[in-house]
Amino acid sequence: MTAPDPILHNPDLAPTRPDERTWNRWHLAALWVGMAVCVPTYMMAASLVASGMNWWQAMLAILLGNLVVLVPMILCGHAGTRYGVPFPVFARASFGVFGAHVPSLARALVACGWFGIQTYIGGEAISAMVGILWPGWLALGGGATFISLTLPSWICFFGFWLINVVFVWRGTESIKWLENFAAPFLIVVGLALLGWAMSAAGGLGTILAHSASLVTESEFSGLAWFIHVFLPGLTAMVGFWATLSLNIPDFTRYCKDQREQLLGQLYGLPTTMLLFSFIGVAVTSATVLLYGHAIWNPVDLVVRLSRDAGSPWLAFVAMFTLAVATLSTNIAANVVGPANSLASAFPRTVSFRAGGLIAAVLGVLLCPWLVLDMYIGWLVSYSGLLGSVSGVLLADYWLLRRTELDLAGLYHSQGPYRYHRGFNLRAIAAMLLGVAVVLAGKLIPGAEFLFKGAWFSGVFVSGAAYLLLMRRR
Repeated sequence: MTAPDPILHNPDLAPTRPDERTWNRWHLAALWVGMAVCVPTYMMAASLVASGMNWWQAMLAILLGNLVVLVPMILCGHAGTRYGVPFPVFARASFGVFGAHVPSLARALVACGWFGIQTYIGGEAISAMVGILWPGWLALGGGATFISLTLPSWICFFGFWLINVVFVWRGTESIKWLENFAAPFLIVVGLALLGWAMSAAGGLGTILAHSASLVTESEFSGLAWFIHVFLPGLTAMVGFWATLSLNIPDFTRYCKDQREQLLGQLYGLPTTMLLFSFIGVAVTSATVLLYGHAIWNPVDLVVRLSRDAGSPWLAFVAMFTLAVATLSTNIAANVVGPANSLASAFPRTVSFRAGGLIAAVLGVLLCPWLVLDMYIGWLVSYSGLLGSVSGVLLADYWLLRRTELDLAGLYHSQGPYRYHRGFNLRAIAAMLLGVAVVLAGKLIPGAEFLFKGAWFSGVFVSGAAYLLLMRRR
């Protein structure tokens, strides 16, 4: 076997060795618990209810969405476990050794956006914690804002940003340690919050009976309700983890075998998302009974609880929990992927650590917290792009190649995945066709379902187009 090309290889991109494959199902499940228990999950449930669903319709959308996205998670994860390669290297088989930069950098850009959102949320939790212990804190800067953030928010934003960077710099094993620490801690705290709500509001039955007060009356009914309310909510739920469905090989490459990666994802993803989303809806419904209005943001709720109890330490513990939840999600979901993507695009100059640092900087520069007011729209919009990438990857690996890859060829510019100067133009065309169909649903009257079901449209159109184009070569 000839040595790999330096332009396609560095130690971070190399296939994992047998001694590095130490993750079992519980490590992967802990990863998912650490990622899924976060403020955006809480907000997702809130957004679905606010869009016109009742509590059980929102739970159904969340369950179905996670079962749907679990399929590409497991299917793409298979390549990571079998060949030990990260997502940017896996994508070379279908897009070409250089063409793989197109989907991997697109996925990285979305992750950088999420990194900024999560860092903003974690910073706000820390700022609220400091504000409870030191009331004058929130008045720093006189309330003046820069890019929608006050001085205390900016200080805490960069403080939390620095904590994220430290874990990235320490590498994959520190991330594994963080997820294993966070998972049981976050589950206990989440159940404790649900227990408080049930005790304070008169039981779960009473809470759910009053959850209807949270629902925004919808102008749609029947099929129109499905297209305009349920389908966008389902797509948003899929889009929530559409990023990870692409770069899940970045983690499954450390799994001992396929059974461990399959069971780890099955145990960790749908169960945690459903439980924590339910906690979000139930606790928010309880706030309507207790305070007369809904408090959707857990940071605001914690502030209110600590003031009512007269205990700043309660706020400290709760905000610490939110910070840990946000940190564990941010590192695993939004740094590992772009770090590997950037390392793949510039292997001779960018390592995993440097790629993670670049991603962290881009997360600041994009200012993505500005899209939080358009939460579901943000999720639906990018899910079409990521769904189109998924369609090509899955069609190539499972239907065209039947899971057989030339491992050495993935690291050679003159090997079987060179295509046209390193680019598989058919794969790029199929991906762009999927994106075009999604956009058509946005622009053409009567075709709204194509956009509102953006991920599904992208997967099926790009996958079918790819198979057709490749069989005609």
